Amino acid sequence: MANDAVGWLMNWYRSHCDDDWEHSYGVTIDTIDNPGWSLKVDLADTELDGRTLAEVTHNYEHDSDWWMCRTENNKFVGVGGPLHLESLIYQFKRWATGASVRP
Repeated sequence: MANDAVGWLMNWYRSHCDDDWEHSYGVTIDTIDNPGWSLKVDLADTELDGRTLAEVTHNYEHDSDWWMCRTENNKFVGVGGPLHLESLIYQFKRWATGASVRP
């Protein structure tokens, strides 16, 4: 699941780098203080521009084994516990390729 999702994200990013998009948009991976991870992917000027995802959660009340994904302000946004960075990327891949995001 995970390794192919990371590789897929790298290829997705590279496919949108056209000497213009990457100067205004991109992908951001950061840490949060819960502790955990955040993933933000700009959708503007991509095939996903304007597409929405209602909030989907997994174990949201758990201290560390949780994640949440949604779109806001034309970005895919995911946050999750300290062991769920790959889960966030995988959920973005599923959503971006037309599969449903699943808890």
